[in-house]
Amino acid sequence: MKVIVGLGNPGDEYRLTRHNVGFMTVDEIAKKHHVDFKLDAKLKAFIAIIPGVNKTILVKPVTYMNLSGEAVSAVLRYYKVEIDDLLVIYDDLDLDVGKLRLRQSGSAGGHNGIKSLIAHLKTQDFKRVRIGISRNKMMNVADYVLSKFSEDDMALINQAKAKVVDLSFEFIKDVSFHKLMSQYNQ
Repeated sequence: MKVIVGLGNPGDEYRLTRHNVGFMTVDEIAKKHHVDFKLDAKLKAFIAIIPGVNKTILVKPVTYMNLSGEAVSAVLRYYKVEIDDLLVIYDDLDLDVGKLRLRQSGSAGGHNGIKSLIAHLKTQDFKRVRIGISRNKMMNVADYVLSKFSEDDMALINQAKAKVVDLSFEFIKDVSFHKLMSQYNQ
């Protein structure tokens, strides 16, 4: 069994913001697999289940970004999924818009959602896909990550999401993450 988590904030006001790239991407994965999300209040997340040999749980925490670890740790415990079968998708200010970076481990790099995951999972050794949202030095970081994409940036984000959807199929099929990193890191 696999778990693919998209980080973001619940609510329509955040739906298309830069900080919700993780949510947007798992929405696309769900769409490709023809599955729908349902709220599981006990797990503090929207959950969609992709059936099959490698059953996969798609997760969108409803705890808001800074408390994402609460939901993710609850999902892993409930479904008895090992940390090695977890993939987390989230935004990265330090990458150009639409650029991808896959890693098997690492620090939070200032990302509060990842800080929460590390604290609740008690490890920083989990697979992740970072999607670049760039920085705007003229804006406060909190305001910037909660702003919407320009039309040009959204086109780049849509391309990145499509690549992550493709790599998610391979992740589900147990393709080596080292192979995925060499294939998708830009």
